[in-house]
Amino acid sequence: MRDGRRLAFEEWGDPDGTPVVLLHGTPGCRLGAVPHDLIGARPGVRFIAYDRPGYGDSDRGPGRRVAQAARDVAALADALGLGRFAVLGRAGGAPHALACAALLPARVRRVAALASTAPPVAEGLNWFEGMAASCVEEFTRALTDPLDHADRLAARAAAIRADPAQFFASIRDGLTDSDRRIVSTPAVSDLLLRSYRAALRTSAYGWLDDHLALLSHWGFDPAGITRPVLLWHGAEDTFAPVGHFEWLARHIPRARPVLDPKGGHFSALEALPDVLDWLCAAPRTVG
Repeated sequence: MRDGRRLAFEEWGDPDGTPVVLLHGTPGCRLGAVPHDLIGARPGVRFIAYDRPGYGDSDRGPGRRVAQAARDVAALADALGLGRFAVLGRAGGAPHALACAALLPARVRRVAALASTAPPVAEGLNWFEGMAASCVEEFTRALTDPLDHADRLAARAAAIRADPAQFFASIRDGLTDSDRRIVSTPAVSDLLLRSYRAALRTSAYGWLDDHLALLSHWGFDPAGITRPVLLWHGAEDTFAPVGHFEWLARHIPRARPVLDPKGGHFSALEALPDVLDWLCAAPRTVG
């Protein structure tokens, strides 16, 4: 990167296919962006994923905002010789995908944001309403005592490195029945557990910086997005409550909202095939 950071990335699929840049969740890394059986089922897609700063093999970028994702994605696209491309972000990666839609309108064809939170300054939104108690406690601590929050995340990261299943234990109060079913599926469980361990293998800095970025000004206004955006959400999500989806749907001009009435947070993984179909469709074939 121009500022001297190293950004780790990986790509799969068809090198001549439609480029789709994948933005992983929080915590996460490039290894957990999409299930590998989905990659095999999409022969015409070039999948590209990278570790956000501080995760996995990417250097930390202290003080980063959500908007920085657009600069990193643009630099990655330049390095790979990409012209226009699509972007898919899930959970903590979804606001970063929206940053690409807002700040790279000449490069980005379409964006899908799955299970996204809204900005912390979203007017008219009670940001914590409907959120799992563990998330409210965690985000509140990040806002009021970031040093203590950093210490706690470091301890959690160490526990997850030893046993990645500790992450699910720490968020069990927010898991819906559908979430439990999905994360207990062997392929999904293996994908997520490998991703958590790799993401936090050296530190918890990526996790901490994600939280601080998501809870501060994003560096762009979602209302200024001009590219087509698919918003997907599970109505029962307690990590990014449905009010966040409704707020984004009202404020992003070309949003295409899709709400799964029985979906939870991890239901976004099951929505990926349809989302990819939309992302890669020729513009003239869709409304």
